[in-house]
Amino acid sequence: MEKKIIFGEELPNEIKKEFQPYPELLGELLFYREIKTRAEADRFLNPDYDKETHNPFLIKGMEKAVKRILTAIEKNQKIIIYSDYDADGIPGAVILSDFFKKIGFLNFQNYIPNRLKEGYGLNLPAIEKFAGEQADILITVDCGIADVEETKLAAQNGIDVIITDHHLVNGELPPAFAILNSKQEDDNYPDDMLCGAGVVYKLIQALIQKGDFDLAQGWEKWLLDLVGLATVADMVPLKNENRIFAKYGLLVMRKSPRLGLMKMLRKMGTNQKKLAEDDIGFMIAPRINAASRVGDPMTAFDLLAARDEMEADGLACQLNKLNNQRKTLVATAVRRAKKKIKERETKEVIITGDSDWNIGISGLIASSLQNEYQKPCFVWGTDENDNYCGSCRSDNTDLMELMGLVEEGFFSHWGGHKNAGGFGIVSEHIHFFEEKILEAFEKIEDKETDEKIFVDKKLLLDDVNWENYKLIEKLAPFGMGNAKPLFLFENVEPKGARIFGKTKNHLELTFQNSRGGKIKAIDFFSDYIKDGEPNLKARQKINLLANFDKNSFNGANELRLRVFGIL
Repeated sequence: MEKKIIFGEELPNEIKKEFQPYPELLGELLFYREIKTRAEADRFLNPDYDKETHNPFLIKGMEKAVKRILTAIEKNQKIIIYSDYDADGIPGAVILSDFFKKIGFLNFQNYIPNRLKEGYGLNLPAIEKFAGEQADILITVDCGIADVEETKLAAQNGIDVIITDHHLVNGELPPAFAILNSKQEDDNYPDDMLCGAGVVYKLIQALIQKGDFDLAQGWEKWLLDLVGLATVADMVPLKNENRIFAKYGLLVMRKSPRLGLMKMLRKMGTNQKKLAEDDIGFMIAPRINAASRVGDPMTAFDLLAARDEMEADGLACQLNKLNNQRKTLVATAVRRAKKKIKERETKEVIITGDSDWNIGISGLIASSLQNEYQKPCFVWGTDENDNYCGSCRSDNTDLMELMGLVEEGFFSHWGGHKNAGGFGIVSEHIHFFEEKILEAFEKIEDKETDEKIFVDKKLLLDDVNWENYKLIEKLAPFGMGNAKPLFLFENVEPKGARIFGKTKNHLELTFQNSRGGKIKAIDFFSDYIKDGEPNLKARQKINLLANFDKNSFNGANELRLRVFGIL
């Protein structure tokens, strides 16, 4: 796939006039994020929680769900909180359990399925278990929208299922007591892009509005630490209500008294008061996800819910070990996958797998391969029951459209988002997997032929200063739907290059501005390293694509660049 650079256009005169009170760079960056009026800019730069969060009862099914849960609380009926095992579902489950504990309701149980043994979503043996325990209500978190048979079985056993989910509706809706998912066609909630924990937070808001609880006004805002974590980790668009959750969530995380979070940050060497979205994406979320990929997801749940300092410290250490184990497994599998791909003719879609691969890391393998080959990628393995299943990743191709074009009955299950999904394959079909995916790919009409890279602006090395950094930071938090501004530095000359990191896979370039000041550019997991040495020569002029980056690791306060690419 060819790289196509697209630059931000010059601002129209009416926009320049509209944004005249702002510094020129800030006005340009706002415009490139589809903000065209002062009013829109003010809302974006100064989001107001009270004014810009929506009434939770606008979500279809909310009134019915709240009424049923309040009845269960009043009658002390047993509630099961059944959550997904990732960095969206687990935080969502924690905030709901925090709420129940806060109001003094303790007749509930948290259940997180084992990724390898039970797979994603509800499963029939778990439903049978809950029926045997005489559960009255089952509340899903970040799952359930595709679980028709499991919901039917629950209903047959007298369990009222309340689904809270945000994944795409794929076919028949489960016959649940209530469904909270604004991706339903007849749901009129103003924002249908909340993550799973975001949907649960709206449920908690609604319960507080309708219930008669002895809570301090605004207490629920303390739950925003985990809502913000999940919103950033699950890579939902950071626009509208998600921007509120991410922005306020980071503010709460920076002063959160949550013991598990504090211990985890200390193990990472991250200053809690300076926590940023990159710390969530690159450090916190991988540790939470590592629990289910190579261990028990309840380890991550117990950490975030911990109320004992020694327990929290032990769990933080345990998660660190699981994360290191996860890194080793992924690196080994990716090397094997690349070897497999190299031995075969490269196709429009990368499809690879191995019955020995841990399906818990299939998504990470797929992400690595997708980044390497810039093509949609499907990676399969087998679970502990020898079922074929895996994950897929893509930048441009709509994976839901692609899998939807495969003949009915080929997959045992499939779902997810446009750029990330999961699937199961009926055993006898595994040998035809590549053939069926490639056939489906040919049916897609609008295929992306180029990798489009949007560059906000050309800058000079002299522009890398704290003043411009502070302007850029006004747009934070960054993520899906609000990309970190990307700049092009043309014909810049590295004065030095060095390799660093335990495995010697990170690159640091040093540049010099016109005033003789040094500017570092960091490239983590660099592609510009060969045989343990920088694959760039000093004094060799390059065109550098980079973001502004503040290094605050272990107390540092350094402005630098984060390498996006070298042209």
